[in-house]
Amino acid sequence: MSHLLIVDDDLEVLDLLSKFFVQQGYDVAVATDGVALWAALEQQMPDLIILDLMMPGDNGLTLCQRLRQQYTTPVIMLTAMGELSDRVVGLEMGADDYLSKPFDARELLARVRAVLRRVGEVRPLTGQVPHPLIKFADWQLDLTRRELRSPDQVMIPLSAGEFDLLLVFVEHPQRILTRELLLDLARGRTHEAFDRSIDVQVSRLRRKLEIDSKRPEMIRTVRNGGYLFTPSVTRQ
Repeated sequence: MSHLLIVDDDLEVLDLLSKFFVQQGYDVAVATDGVALWAALEQQMPDLIILDLMMPGDNGLTLCQRLRQQYTTPVIMLTAMGELSDRVVGLEMGADDYLSKPFDARELLARVRAVLRRVGEVRPLTGQVPHPLIKFADWQLDLTRRELRSPDQVMIPLSAGEFDLLLVFVEHPQRILTRELLLDLARGRTHEAFDRSIDVQVSRLRRKLEIDSKRPEMIRTVRNGGYLFTPSVTRQ
């Protein structure tokens, strides 16, 4: 049973969503603001956080940014605005997906299932032989622990979305990948074809991987083509 944490200052929304997801077989905790969010995390770490953008005190963007400094827990952000700029900022802060209000609870359920499925696909079952390590340009990606280590063995935190995107790149090295293909491979058809979301995730990965993110060598932009992951990849 996956554990969800829903954060929203609207008590009616909290009540409706918590009842809906319990009916769908999820264990649900709720929080109405940032203080309650951190208290809930101390009680039990969720498998996924549904986080509203507009809240009193620390808003969803601030909370998402703080979460990303400590945790890799997937975050789906809810926004009443639905503006392109809000979505971009949300992704920039580390959200893995977003949904504009008003929305159908079944669509949110599909997003939750898709994100949890992507996170769980690389986790080995009990007793199963762990997945191999993937190495590229002296970097190391551990598929079992979902960890990225730099050439000097420093662990680099990745959001679920960043991990998914990097996994696509290492599985398709030295091949031009269009934005649409990256969306399909990393997020699936539950995600709308919003090109800029991929650009934002690529930008975040570059800041973590590249010596100079403004002059990237590992993840290159191909004019009118998409992106190219240049390193050779080996598995162990």
